Amino acid sequence: SSGIDFAWQPGDDRFLPAGYSMLDKDHIRHSPLEDAIAFLLGTILVSIGLEFFRDAGLLIGGTAGIAFIVHYMTGLDLGIVYFVINIPFYLISFWAMGWVFTVKTFIAVALLSAETIVMPKLLTIAHIEPLYAAFAGGLILGMGILALVRHKASLGGLNMISFYLQNRKGWRAGNIQMSFDIVILTSALITLDWKHVALSICAALSMNLMIALNHRPGRYNGF
Repeated sequence: SSGIDFAWQPGDDRFLPAGYSMLDKDHIRHSPLEDAIAFLLGTILVSIGLEFFRDAGLLIGGTAGIAFIVHYMTGLDLGIVYFVINIPFYLISFWAMGWVFTVKTFIAVALLSAETIVMPKLLTIAHIEPLYAAFAGGLILGMGILALVRHKASLGGLNMISFYLQNRKGWRAGNIQMSFDIVILTSALITLDWKHVALSICAALSMNLMIALNHRPGRYNGF
């Protein structure tokens, strides 16, 4: 995925150490306090990355990319647009991922939306080079997403449709999500020039690099 909709999947035991199964998950389950801290940390990191993109005139894939396009075209607040766009996907999430994941995702999306709304008042960037914003912002987004994924949550969006179609049709979620992201990033040419779209693709690669290097089987024991 090139968007921030990357998600943990129910029954996914890739986070469990060697010798553990899903039946042993209670031994290494996160506490509610740990979940709360991870949600706050993860969404703050993502909101900072999104602020880099906004100040540099870039975007990312997924529902955040759609929110960026609407924001750039209309001037509507990015955080509000992002929250509203995600609303229809919670029903799909409930069907495809279960209520626990859906509730956690709603909390994460609500936190990120609120942080994105207030971020311009908390962080003022006088100047940021788009190239730096693309790579640094992508890495920061990847770190934030990892914090959420390791606590069985996501930032909602099109990934829910991807997993729903994977479960119902047998189509690969990664391929579906990639198709969505290609359409979104290409559509950005309506409001951005090709250089900023190209840098946005670099941002997506940077984010996915961070996730790929750290989201590997057996490397993390928490659940």
